[in-house]
Amino acid sequence: MFEVNSKMNDERVEEIGENHVGTSAKTPLRDDAFAISNEEKINKIQESVKDILETLGMDLTDDSLQGTPKRVAKAFVNELFMGLDPANKPTASTFENNYNYGEMLVEKNIIVYSTCEHHLLPIIGRAHVAYISDGKVIGLSKMNRIVEYYAKRPQVQERLTMQVVQAMQEALGTKDVACVIDAKHLCVNSRGIKDIESSTVTAEFGGKFKNKETKEEFLGYLTMNTGFKNI
Repeated sequence: MFEVNSKMNDERVEEIGENHVGTSAKTPLRDDAFAISNEEKINKIQESVKDILETLGMDLTDDSLQGTPKRVAKAFVNELFMGLDPANKPTASTFENNYNYGEMLVEKNIIVYSTCEHHLLPIIGRAHVAYISDGKVIGLSKMNRIVEYYAKRPQVQERLTMQVVQAMQEALGTKDVACVIDAKHLCVNSRGIKDIESSTVTAEFGGKFKNKETKEEFLGYLTMNTGFKNI
């Protein structure tokens, strides 16, 4: 029975191929995802990386490679995938909109460093996040932190875009939030089709941003030249 199920699973993986597949906006985690400590995870991943490198024929007694399994394990747990741990979720401090600012606020060009969950290769790009206050405002740096938190996990870009919007909506108590992400996927750029020019754009519009005029206003801000190269 195990062999039959394994064969069916392999066939399903081949059928999916390069397609992006997402079951929901929720990151797929097992119920026991945090049953062991980060240090235990690092130790287990270290052994797995060691096994991979040895299987590939690498000589782990070489000075350059001796520390690689531990370095990779620590990077996985503490950096690249730190967004899996709810303990790292940023506190989204909000304040009363005492100055009654009623227009949209746009935070452009938030750097995105994520990892494709299909090949564990980098996703690199920029996120643009906007909201219209319904009585609350959020610290600008918190918008960057929210993007970073959800990016630092195995991801698909569609899910990441939705998660950023949902987190902002929850923090601000309003549906009027939007996010556009433009990113390069190294699983496309460095392998497979090896297209180094293409990028992927995803968008999620909530509340008032679903209205044509509001959406166009937001997208218009994204075309403004705000590089500030001389600053």
